[in-house]
Amino acid sequence: MQKKSAIHSKRCWIENQLQEATIFFENGKITEIVKGSSSTFDSFNSNNIIDFGTALVMSGAMDVHVHVNEPGRTEWEGFDTATQAAAVGGITTIVDMPLNSSPVTTSATAFKQKLDATNGKLHVNCGFYGGLVPDNVGELEGLIEAGVLGIKAFLTHSGIPDFPNVGRKELEEAMPIIAKYQIPLLAHCELSDETVKTDWNKIAAGNYQAYLQSRPKRWENEAVKLMIELCEKYTCPVHIVHVSSAEALQEIAAAKAKGLPITAETCAHYLYFNAETIPNGNTLFKCAPPIRNRANNEQLKEALKSGILDFITSDHSPAPPSIKELESGNLQKAWGGISSLQYVFSAAWTSLKNTLTIEEFIPLFTSHPAKFLGMEDQKGTLQKGMDADFTIWSPEESFEVLQKDNRHRHSISPYIGERLFGKVKSTYVGGVEVFNYQTGLKKGFGKRILNK
Repeated sequence: MQKKSAIHSKRCWIENQLQEATIFFENGKITEIVKGSSSTFDSFNSNNIIDFGTALVMSGAMDVHVHVNEPGRTEWEGFDTATQAAAVGGITTIVDMPLNSSPVTTSATAFKQKLDATNGKLHVNCGFYGGLVPDNVGELEGLIEAGVLGIKAFLTHSGIPDFPNVGRKELEEAMPIIAKYQIPLLAHCELSDETVKTDWNKIAAGNYQAYLQSRPKRWENEAVKLMIELCEKYTCPVHIVHVSSAEALQEIAAAKAKGLPITAETCAHYLYFNAETIPNGNTLFKCAPPIRNRANNEQLKEALKSGILDFITSDHSPAPPSIKELESGNLQKAWGGISSLQYVFSAAWTSLKNTLTIEEFIPLFTSHPAKFLGMEDQKGTLQKGMDADFTIWSPEESFEVLQKDNRHRHSISPYIGERLFGKVKSTYVGGVEVFNYQTGLKKGFGKRILNK
């Protein structure tokens, strides 16, 4: 049993506004919220209330697109290091993708192996997706009934040989099953073709513009159109992951206007970085879809403000330095993925603080992803009965990203050396302070999240 505790701040995100309040919690749940000053409480000794002053208290931030890579590729990343990084970055809940683990999570048997691999290693909460690949449609119901929160598919090569992409045929077979359970089908939207003139010599030499041109917006736009068409045909919830092409926004907006069950995310690196400033030969910036130009990325910011895009994720996709080709700078051979879980929240705020108000920003990491997962009755808002997951941070305070503070398995990231706003002061998971910027980490308090 967890004893009754309380935290206070002059800025708590309650009922869609910032207000002074004291939040009481016990056994992992919020038991009471008292608005106003904490100076006197008849039923609770004010000495037991932790006062965070003017630091902003909100429901725990969520990152619902993370590649943890365990079991099987734990030398890339693992649950222990990934969830430590999440806690330090103010993230209280992550959802793990079905690749790049080995085995990939495309069957109930593989999913059990993944669950077993989390034992004793979760420092924040963790949910899981299953995968759709050719010839595993018969495994989907087993995965869903075992508790995955969604099904992920690639429409182009994933980069992992044992997680091949699917086409229209497999999507049409799978979507009626997924629709029956009303969980989302998450789609990596790129439809590659052979008509793109690609200068592989330039890409191998580290020319970023050549790499950018090799994965045009057209690939993404066409894939989004396909997923919208099938979403309407099967009334299957569809989620477009990591939107990078601003040209796809109009299609997504039109689909939403028709009432289709479609959601979409973008990632912090598509907001924070721009193709114009990425140096040649720096493979830390390689990802797919690629980071595009500044004008495009400004449109993504506006789409978050207007609601065309629903929330922000990291798409944390780390890899050992050796396969990132850091020394050679070879953008053709380098693994594509941004190491970013620890920085996603602050990087997103830094990118958006001049476009969105704080009131518009907070739901992108709280109520919106909670609703997407169907967990709005447990997470995403501060109210009685909800999980006592809290992110406590200072939007006005900046910090330099230092390599020595990195908690990922490998301390390489394009964010190293950047100055970010939104310093995380404290992270609570299930009523336990798992991170404090002054005293460090407490480990082992995260829980698995399974779809009931």
